[in-house]
Amino acid sequence: MITETVLSTIKNPDDLKKLSISQMNTLADEMRELIIKKVNTTGGHMGPNLGILETTIAFHYVFNSPVDQIVFDVSHQCYPHKILTGRKEGFTDPDKYLKYTGYTAPQESVHDLFTVGHTSTAASLACGLAKARDLKGKKYNVVALVGDGSLSGGEALEGIDNAATLGSNIIIIINDNDMSIAENHGGVYSNLKELRDTKGQSSNNFFKTLGFEYLYVEEGNNIEKLIDAFKQVKDTTKPTIVHIHTQKGHGLAVAEENREAFHWILPHTLDAKPTEPAEFQEDYNSITKDFILNKIQENKTTIAVCAGTPGVFGFTPEYRTKLGKNYTDVGIAEEHAVAYSSALAKAGAKPILNLMSSFVQRTYDQMSQDLCLNNSPITMLIHWGGISPADCTHLCTFDIPLISNIPNMVYLAPTCKEEYLAMLEYSYNQNEHPVAIRVPSAPLYSTGMKDETDYSVLNKFKVTEKGEKVAIIGLGDFFELGKSVKTELKNRFGFDATLINPKFITGIDKELLESLKQNHSVVITLENGELDGGFGEKITRFYGNSDIKVLNYGSFKEFSDRTPYDELMTRYRLKPELIADDLKNII
Repeated sequence: MITETVLSTIKNPDDLKKLSISQMNTLADEMRELIIKKVNTTGGHMGPNLGILETTIAFHYVFNSPVDQIVFDVSHQCYPHKILTGRKEGFTDPDKYLKYTGYTAPQESVHDLFTVGHTSTAASLACGLAKARDLKGKKYNVVALVGDGSLSGGEALEGIDNAATLGSNIIIIINDNDMSIAENHGGVYSNLKELRDTKGQSSNNFFKTLGFEYLYVEEGNNIEKLIDAFKQVKDTTKPTIVHIHTQKGHGLAVAEENREAFHWILPHTLDAKPTEPAEFQEDYNSITKDFILNKIQENKTTIAVCAGTPGVFGFTPEYRTKLGKNYTDVGIAEEHAVAYSSALAKAGAKPILNLMSSFVQRTYDQMSQDLCLNNSPITMLIHWGGISPADCTHLCTFDIPLISNIPNMVYLAPTCKEEYLAMLEYSYNQNEHPVAIRVPSAPLYSTGMKDETDYSVLNKFKVTEKGEKVAIIGLGDFFELGKSVKTELKNRFGFDATLINPKFITGIDKELLESLKQNHSVVITLENGELDGGFGEKITRFYGNSDIKVLNYGSFKEFSDRTPYDELMTRYRLKPELIADDLKNII
């Protein structure tokens, strides 16, 4: 006889209200097992979801979603919420593991209000929801679930500061597990620790200072305690903070012990058997790390800076310890990271700022005003830029239009190890401009020959193979694609195209482009990012009043969402045979 599970009785949040505390604890165990199995199969956020599971059950037991509205900060901890709001098939049926996104998605459910995947936004969003409710004269609860790691982001503090003055119902749950992705950084965490140590009784209370009502829950993974707390604040008429002390990775020992490593995992991480340490393989991260360490030895003012995502750059805890005082993690505060780095450079230090392409989107104003307007000579490394099958929240195709159109910025695109090292040296040693380098997303490629380019002579492209009729300009990662296009054209049409490595994203080599008019009728640009406002459009503009035809290839202006890479490359016609088809009638 098959015993009915508690989860099988849950079709929507209303069904939770029929359960006893004991049944809800059983439900938590069942959900935890599903999340562990699913995430281990597909990859995804493990620790955040396990840590917030009991909070989610308690929330849906006490509140009345979707009438009462909840906003998840980052929303990478929404798996339990999805299970309880009609999407459990995405966790019970392996064939449907990928049916739902890893983030909240209004197109999936009325219980999801926003598509979000970047941090520190929930308080601002909830504040807007609450104000709109008040303007309409309605009565319901608006709740923001904010992880303690999000508090290092400026928007979180701005939103909380404004919410404190709302004068009506807004409830902000501070999910305090003493972790961001890695360890927390920032003064606010000293106060969180003091509040934890005193069970919320310290008179030194950041949230009360702002004007919030405040409630502390020590046992933040205890459903009964959470229900009691939520009942106390439900239908409050004042801005209220519920500070809950949770455990990241709760219920999975390896995730509890390795909180940084299990924030997000690759598929089958739990299945891996202990093996001998893998043989060291050089990659762009290892090159970057060695470069930084060597420069610190040469110049004590060298400092590596990142914004809460050290794992993206291979900055392991051991490496961060080696850097010591020559390392700053500003927390999840990319805007501050840019302004901070600008000031470091102005004061004579040598900052090397590492950012992930998707998160650099936050920094436009600081990059324009604090950095480029002041022409501060920092080195900024942009990682993971390019077309990918990522969620719509974490696309990395927008950095070229964003960065390359700001005056004074020099944005470089290496194609190989030697170019990357030469660009690093140039950027580090010069004092004329802010320099960004798009770290290749492709596997490490080495020519074996030192790059002798003088990068202080800006915007000079390199002709690597001289030909006729068609010139192919392959930027950065897509230089190798340019080689393949050249081969395809040779095989299909019998001529040798010219192949160009531009190296510079922020400017064009007018002299070279002018010379192509002599024996070329078509120019092809290839870039691993969005076309609109991108590199190729600069080339098209140059040839606008000439007979040269220009074909630009890159990604469309769209939010693709978990679209297979090969499908995207076909959609964007970024395949040699498709590009050759486009040229068939023109040539």
